[in-house]
This record gives sequence, structure tokens and C-alpha cells, in this order.
Amino acid sequence: MIPASALLALQSRDTIFQSIYRPPAAFTLTTLILSVLLAAIVAVVILYTIRHYVFTLNRLFGRQRHPYTDVQSAAWPAITLVIPAHNEELVIAHILDALLDVDYPREKLRVVPVNDRSTDRTQEILESYAAKYPALIFPVHRSEGKPGKAAALKEITETVTTDVMLVFDADYIPGRGLIKQLVAPFFDPEVGAVMGRVVPLNSDTNLLTRLLDLERSGGYQVDQQARMNLHLVPQYGGTVGGVRTSALREVGGWRDDTLTEDTDLTYRLLLSGWLTAYQNRSECYEEVPETWPVRVRQIRRWAKGHNQALGNYFGAVLRGRMFRGVLQRVDALMLLGVYALSPLIAFGWIISIALFYLGATPFQGLIVILVIASYSTLGNFAAFFEIAAAARLDGSRGRSKLLPLVLFGFLISITSITASAFSLKKLSPFRRALVWDKTHRYGKGRRES
Repeated sequence: MIPASALLALQSRDTIFQSIYRPPAAFTLTTLILSVLLAAIVAVVILYTIRHYVFTLNRLFGRQRHPYTDVQSAAWPAITLVIPAHNEELVIAHILDALLDVDYPREKLRVVPVNDRSTDRTQEILESYAAKYPALIFPVHRSEGKPGKAAALKEITETVTTDVMLVFDADYIPGRGLIKQLVAPFFDPEVGAVMGRVVPLNSDTNLLTRLLDLERSGGYQVDQQARMNLHLVPQYGGTVGGVRTSALREVGGWRDDTLTEDTDLTYRLLLSGWLTAYQNRSECYEEVPETWPVRVRQIRRWAKGHNQALGNYFGAVLRGRMFRGVLQRVDALMLLGVYALSPLIAFGWIISIALFYLGATPFQGLIVILVIASYSTLGNFAAFFEIAAAARLDGSRGRSKLLPLVLFGFLISITSITASAFSLKKLSPFRRALVWDKTHRYGKGRRES
């Protein structure tokens, strides 16, 4: 016979245990809420998965649009080519040498390198070129006003008198025929901006640069060109592109309170009814990061700026009336959310783990399984199909052998992007000091084409 005191102790222990651990039924509301959130994340991932596959299939089997590549002879307009520069002594001479050799009427080309507070030999190099080519190269040296690329562009635009303004980063190497290819779309009065294809020139340096070469190929050869084919939203990039000066001024010029002035301009032009054209055959060569710390900083900068644009323009895109069909609006929204997807996926992983430890019911467990399966087999690898397709289109299938290693880069990216999402509050122009945010230069020299 068990003593009464022992029974009381056992009952007390059971009461305490039940207060700490409750069976799954007691967590019905919690698991329901988490399951709904997880289902929503699955739906978003599926939408992006479909988008990746549609773009890939379009590039492989669809009709390709290159509406401006046939423009060979024309009354070429006068243009201003702006090169924002900050401590660019390793690369600035390479782009200037390339521009001296471009196939464009010299009398209609004005090259304006904007040297913003450089402390190296950038100013000396620019002045030496200006002395040799006084009718072509007109450097501007900034020592006052806000620092940063966007601020430099905003200031110099006030002095631009030509109809077209091209913008190159200092480490880009334009091909001989690139300028005409970038200017040709502006004969279309609906085009407000144009973007060329970016190709790494240091892809043979190490594994990281090879992986970034694959990533760039998928992003431009497939993603950008597919959006051009389908009349969606090609994205203007401020590293090798151009803008119609009147359109730029119509939307308020460059903003100097954003990390990604190119994404910001893409949406302001779009919301004002201007089109952005993508020229896949207009290649320009860049240096990609050669070390992981540099790559992580680059990703975080892009993610912060892009998510800032998401906050600024998501509502306007939903309400805007200038879109040319539902699909263009949907693509504009999904393009805005590209860098928000990584923290969303990470949140989904956390929810899956939480549901497991909360003792999810079989139905909720099925949702977890579907999330993991759908993302691992479709969503997670959908972008890899774009990369594989791009390698095939480029005629370099051997690069596809590196595809399994892209997963490692993906994990680095998702971690970096998720971390950057928690620092968006620092992006307010009243709280963030403007600085030059740029990728480290290596000075690899000009690529022969």
C-alpha cells in the first residue's frame, strides 16, 4: 500500500510535468498559425519557382526579342558618358583606353569621369588623359557636397546637355561596338533606360570567380533576356547602362539616399510609364569579387538597397495604372521581392523546426514535408536550371560541372541577405552617413574581345 504522502508527491510531480509539457492537442492554435504561415511561404516559393522555369524555357525554346540590334547606321545623337570614380587608380585607365577605341562618332561623345574625393592617383591619371584628349575627356573633381556614387551622379546630371547619358562603373571594359548598341534603343520614344550584359573578366582566378561567372550568366543570359522577351520588367543596372536625360529629370533625377540607385531608378521610370530595354548582345566586362568577405559585403549592400526599394515602391506598384498587363505588374512585384525571399525561406526553416518540436499533427507534418520537398527539389534548384541553360546558350557546357558547388554560394548568400534584412532601419537618410559603397578592385586589365 502506497503511503498518502507518496501519492500526494506523485500527483504534484504530474501536475508540474503537465504544466511544462503539454500534448500536441494543447498546441492546436499555435500549430495552426505556424502551419498557415508555412503554407504562405510555400506558395511564395512556388511562385518564384514557376517564374524561374518559365524564364528558362523561354530562353531555350521561346521567341527571342532583340529589337534594337539591327540599328547599324543612324543619325547618332550626342551622348555624355559618366564614370563615377573613387580611388580607382587600378582600373580607371583601362576603361578610358577602351573608350578611346569605341566605334562612335568622336565629335558626339563626351566622357566625364567624376572623381569623388579620391586619395590615390585617380585625379592624376584623369588629368593626364584630359591633357592628351581635351576635346573628349572632361574630368570633374568633387571635394564638397555629399559623398557617394548616387550623389556624384545627381550633381553631374545638372550639367548634362545631351539627350542620352550612359553610366559605367570604373572597372568596366566596354567593347568597341558597345556604345552604339546601348544608344540604339533610345530611338524608341518609349524607352527611358537601357541595360547591357555584364561579363566577368577575371572568371579564371579561383573557384569563387568561376561560380560568380555562372551566376552572372544565369542572371543576364536567361533572367534579363527572358523578361525582355516576355515584355516584363528588365532591370536597369547603373554599372553598364544608359538613361534618357529627359526621362531622368521627369522622375526627379538620381536619389542620393539609397544604396541601389539603379533599382530605385528602374521603378521610378516604370511607374512613370517608361520602358527599360535589355541588350543581351551588348557585353561589358567587369571584375567580380575574388574573396568571400568582399563577396559577402557586396551581397549585403545589394540586399539592403533592394529591400529599401521594396519598402518604397511595393504599394505604388500594386496601385499603379501604367502597367501593360497583369503579368508585367506581377513581375515588377516579384522583382522587388527577390532579396526578401532569403529571410522568408530562413523563417520557413525555423517554423518547420518549431512545428516538429511542438508535435505537429499528421496533416501539419505533411505540410512540413511538402515545404522541404518542394523547395529542395524545385525552388532551391530552380535558379540552377537558369544557370545550366545559360551555360548551354553560351556554348560552354563544361562550366555546368560546377553547378553542385553553386549550392555552397547559395547558402552564403541566403545567410548574408538574411543578416542584412535586420539592418534596414539604418538605411534612413537621416540616420545613415553617405559613403562610397563599392566592390574591391583588382586591376586585372583589359579583356581582349
